Formats: sequence, C-alpha cells, structure tokens
Amino acid sequence: EPSESQYLFLGCYVSRGKRSIDTFTLLLLYKKKYPEKIHLLRGQHESAQISRIYGFYDECKRKFNVRIWKDFVKVFNSLPFGALIQERIFCVPSGLSPNLQRPKDLLQIQRPVDVPDAGLVCDLLWAYFDADVTGW
Repeated sequence: EPSESQYLFLGCYVSRGKRSIDTFTLLLLYKKKYPEKIHLLRGQHESAQISRIYGFYDECKRKFNVRIWKDFVKVFNSLPFGALIQERIFCVPSGLSPNLQRPKDLLQIQRPVDVPDAGLVCDLLWAYFDADVTGW
C-alpha cells in the first residue's frame, strides 16, 4: 500500500532496457489500483515513432506481438503532458513552449494525440533548457 503521498512519474518508461513492458505495465496497474495516488505523464519515448526506433516495438514483437505494441501506443497517445502540484509547481517531462501561456492551456490538447514535428506537444516533450539561449 502506498503511503499518504502521491507519486508523479515524468515519462520515458519504455525503450530504456529489456523490461520496458514489465515496467510500464506495473505502473499502469498501480495507476488502476491507486488512481488518486499514482500519476503518469507522457515522456519522449511514449510515442509510436520513438518507441519503434529505440526498442520497445522489438520487445513487444519478441515477447508478444505487434498488436500489443499498437495497444500500448494508444495508451501513450492518451497520457497527459503536464501536472500542477498544489497549484504552485508546474511539471512537464521535458521543456516549455512559446505556445504555452499558462498551465491550463494543456487542457486544450485533444487526446489521444500523436507527437507532431513542431508545436506545443512537441515542445513539451523535446524542448531542453539551455542557459546560453535567450528567448525561444
């Protein structure tokens, strides 16, 4: 049983080793059992394109079949991109975007959604902080 704490996972659950299916499935089971305590955000590797290139597709195909990978991709496409902790701490898996003015703008993203090559969703997953860059 989890404590009174809540847990926020920031993504990149898959394509990080040989047990990605086990890892992500366990987190999904915890989310099902403790929906108010476990929170999962979508990371860079939770997309069809990246999970196919970096090994999750191969793991699914080797252990089960391609259909299970497609089912996982449907789950990935439904995961949220950010969280607000106690109305004070804004959490995203990677970076910010010039297309994001306030946290509630995340609610405007229609899910399920694939990761596009540019724009808000892409920025939230792929933008990195660089102290040498000013502006966007």
